[in-house]
Amino acid sequence: MSWIDRLPANEKQRLRKRMRSPEEYERLRERVKGPEDLEKEMAQNELLAELKFTLETEPRVQEELRKELEKDLHEQGLENILETADMSPDAKSALEQGNFSVSLETNAQTGHEQMVLQPEGNISEKAVLRQSVSDTYTDGFISAMGGGSVA
Repeated sequence: MSWIDRLPANEKQRLRKRMRSPEEYERLRERVKGPEDLEKEMAQNELLAELKFTLETEPRVQEELRKELEKDLHEQGLENILETADMSPDAKSALEQGNFSVSLETNAQTGHEQMVLQPEGNISEKAVLRQSVSDTYTDGFISAMGGGSVA
């Protein structure tokens, strides 16, 4: 006896109707991934793991990326690089002065890895880079390693 057998008849009918709707079918279909998609996603995750490991173990790469981001922050401004500019004045000044470290973290909403700037000092805020900016830097790292594109 399955869980659906224990439901009242009207509840079963409602569930079946919803599961037969074109919208529900399409939503379920989007979650199914083919072998090509899985291969691409595995390659992307492998490269992102390599980038994360490199950032944590090689200070030279971390420093180069930090300098590049600092230059872009000065040229383009915080609003164009970061997802949100709503930060404390201490965090903003630390980022503008180049006092930050770079790391990769998983975005809670999308589930994708994104670059995050952690201002140095006694500041607990983290500044998330826009996905497009993060992808640009990630692609740059991958091409420097001799790989293909992440996207």
